[in-house]
Amino acid sequence: MKWGWVLLGVLLTFGYLCWSEKGLEFPEYDGKDRVHQLTIKNYKSVMKRYDVMVIYYHKSVGEDRMSRKQFEVEELALEVRLFLAGLLEVESIYIFADDEIIEYDGELAADTLLEFLYDVIEEPVEIISNDRELKGFHHIEEDIKLMGYFKSAKSSHFIEYDDAAEEFHPFIKFFATFEPKIAKKLNLKMNEVDFYEPFMIKPVTIPGKPYTEDDIVSFIEEHDRPTLRKLEPHSMYEIWEDDINGQHIVAFAEESDPDGYEFLEILKEVAQENTENPDLSIIWIDPDDFPLMVPYWEKTFRIDLSSPQIGVVDVEDADSVWMEMDDEENMPTADELDTWIEDVMSGRINPRDETDYNHDDDEEEDDDDDDDDYNDDDDDDDDNEDDDDEDE
Repeated sequence: MKWGWVLLGVLLTFGYLCWSEKGLEFPEYDGKDRVHQLTIKNYKSVMKRYDVMVIYYHKSVGEDRMSRKQFEVEELALEVRLFLAGLLEVESIYIFADDEIIEYDGELAADTLLEFLYDVIEEPVEIISNDRELKGFHHIEEDIKLMGYFKSAKSSHFIEYDDAAEEFHPFIKFFATFEPKIAKKLNLKMNEVDFYEPFMIKPVTIPGKPYTEDDIVSFIEEHDRPTLRKLEPHSMYEIWEDDINGQHIVAFAEESDPDGYEFLEILKEVAQENTENPDLSIIWIDPDDFPLMVPYWEKTFRIDLSSPQIGVVDVEDADSVWMEMDDEENMPTADELDTWIEDVMSGRINPRDETDYNHDDDEEEDDDDDDDDYNDDDDDDDDNEDDDDEDE
């Protein structure tokens, strides 16, 4: 056994030393140690002390021979416990919350991880009670979300819905209302749940109400790959690993940039027209969300991210083919973009194919080939006539 494993627990508790003036109650460090190195001796006691705990599971770097030997013994015991808990991947972060184990598969940045932890400690289902909260619900368009209408929080149907929400928390957003006026504005019937795909205008009503937890879970698992989805720092690796036949259609566009916004709106239109196609999934990346990755992407894909780009990328070796923008001042139309995507899905555009692609040029070449064949036929006819003359 060459390597040992170190477990670091980051404990989410909140202690605040606040300013005396109201409105200036900024949190200050309270001196408590919230990072523990887990060992065979303290593993159980540390796990019992906190409501939410983050575990970073990674390779050890010990050099002393005796220390390494001791650590390997502890590692073996801890690995058994972690295996039973379902923790199998090295260099991973796991979050223990209540009875759930959540794997964090995002950017290893303090602010991103902290924001994710705040989402974890929120309730799995957010209740919408008034028009202001309903407006906020409608403003969420980048995530998968569900909305249900129930009689009360004690309703058996709501309890099934809440149990299903725990299975996907915090990655998928669940909402519910107990207000008839809110339900009417959403066209929801009692015990009915609508499923909203990212960037889509109209939701899909889950069939077969009233639902069990398994009904809701099964429906989500069948529809959890949106037609258009945004690469988020907290789930970037999970999204990238969810490829189709080893490839991704990737679109770069800065939402804050006028050209980027225009291109994104065209992309949404194309996605809405193709939402019934299960084999189409486009990843939208806003370069502003990943400033440190921009130089790497530009070098790897040989593109300029100062303007919108769309291409198809091979996930294994990063080979890629990018749509040629004829005019930097005018974005491609929805029809042009739709045609390009159809060519990707049909295999006419393939990053594994070394030949260059041009949709219009291919058609022209086909016409030229037809002309050549026609000319060849004429030549053959002339030769046959000459032969006949010689025979005479």
